[in-house]
Amino acid sequence: MNQQKETPYNKSFITEMQKEQLSCKLTTPELQKRKETIIANLKNQIIEKKELEKGYAFKFAGTDKTLDELTEFIKTERECCSFFTFTISVSGDKSDAWLELTGNNGVKEFITSELGF
Repeated sequence: MNQQKETPYNKSFITEMQKEQLSCKLTTPELQKRKETIIANLKNQIIEKKELEKGYAFKFAGTDKTLDELTEFIKTERECCSFFTFTISVSGDKSDAWLELTGNNGVKEFITSELGF
């Protein structure tokens, strides 16, 4: 078995790699515009937030309009933040919809710091 001894250099290299993997591909003005529009709109609609092992689940009203907004959010976020995994669960009676936003190490921090969710 070839185990590499962990050194401070290895730790910083891994940390830098994780940061690069978790960076949004949008430029600062583009990201700022998204934060002011789509992201801000969804953030205001969150009814409940649950912490998951690798991310968060957010509860929204189960209306068609909300589902359209969640779908639009996913379509654009997957282009700029390919490290996210998105899951939408919708109740049959249209009472609520859940968006699970998950990924690898560091995703939780990214969700709270960059998206503000």
